[in-house]
Amino acid sequence: MSLSTSLLLIVLLIAASAFFSVAEISLAASRRLRLRQLADEGEARAERVMRIQEQPGPYFTVVQIGQNAIAILGGIVGEGALSPAFTQLFSIGLGAEAAASAGFLASFLVVTSLFILFADLFPKRLGMTAPERLAVKVVRPMKLLMRVFAPLAWIYAKAADGLFALFGLPQQRDDKVTYEDILAMTEAGALAGVLAAGEQQLIANVFELDTRVISSAMTQRDRIAFFRRDDPDSVIRLRIAAEPFSTYPVCDGDIDQVIGYVDAKDLFQRVLNNQPISLADDALVRKVLIVPDRLTLAEVLEQFRLVGEDFAVIVNEYSLVVGVVTLNDVMSTVMGDLISPLDEEQIVRRDENSWLIDGVTPIQDVMHALDLESLPHQGEYETLAGFMMVMLRRVPRRTDSVSWGGYKFEVLDVDSFRIDQVMVARLPA
Repeated sequence: MSLSTSLLLIVLLIAASAFFSVAEISLAASRRLRLRQLADEGEARAERVMRIQEQPGPYFTVVQIGQNAIAILGGIVGEGALSPAFTQLFSIGLGAEAAASAGFLASFLVVTSLFILFADLFPKRLGMTAPERLAVKVVRPMKLLMRVFAPLAWIYAKAADGLFALFGLPQQRDDKVTYEDILAMTEAGALAGVLAAGEQQLIANVFELDTRVISSAMTQRDRIAFFRRDDPDSVIRLRIAAEPFSTYPVCDGDIDQVIGYVDAKDLFQRVLNNQPISLADDALVRKVLIVPDRLTLAEVLEQFRLVGEDFAVIVNEYSLVVGVVTLNDVMSTVMGDLISPLDEEQIVRRDENSWLIDGVTPIQDVMHALDLESLPHQGEYETLAGFMMVMLRRVPRRTDSVSWGGYKFEVLDVDSFRIDQVMVARLPA
């Protein structure tokens, strides 16, 4: 066989090996969601790829048969074609035996390098860039090869199945998409510039509804504006002017005796019509939704949907009122500044290494702002103030501090045992 013929055969073998490399990596890296989109757009070959992914054994068996056979044949052809030429070149300065050894080594290195670069590295990196597009292109010739090598592939596949069964390994890949997978994809999209940072954060907030408890979004007990059933008209009008809210609980005595709520729109309508306001009027006071303080935000949304309300009073296990929550509060957790841009921020970044944070800020928001994966005793508190109390094991005082995770948390202001503000500073490395 002439040198030119041998070189042409090596090029063809490299091309065939590159085809099998692309077929292997494209099927393994193809995302089922993207394949489903291609199928919905009319790409029939995408359905074939998904069916192969469900039972990939015969496919990968054919790939390995092709790659190994080509590698062996490439070594034989390369050694026969290039070794004489290299041996003749090295014989100028070396003896016959040394020149033959050097020629064989040089031939081996050249052929191996060509296969590694053009039959392995380049096609696999190409396959990783657009796996779904390449998978649908190679699926037809691979189906043909699977028929040709079916008997041989069956033998190897059964042997591989026996090994999987012996070691108790799964034989089908798990294509379940978890919320961690979706978040990882959105983060990658945000880093690539395909998805805006605000959109990525919005998606992350939606998934947090199942993990964040209601106390992270509620108005705390000491900040609730409420009416007593026997409040006179003048007191009600003054309180509306001093504390303008959309909804007010109505209580029979103290705040723990909630009997209903009144909508600010109904009060304003009476004010505009110059009608007296009396909370003894059952037509004005509506039935209130009472929910426990251990519900998640997703469960609260479901409660709102079931009863057709957008306001709820939150009680603890002792039937004491701990806060109130509205639909807008829950949606503010998801939308952030998009829904309430004028609200006072709970986390204010002073500079690159320090933050001023309200004590009632939900601990999840603090962790996100500081890029912390976890905090100690995390299930024992829900706010930054709770974190400080758990870490100090007492009611914090002004200037008390805690260091954790490369940050120093220092209490700046305490009002009646309630932590108002905390200064968080990044510690030197």
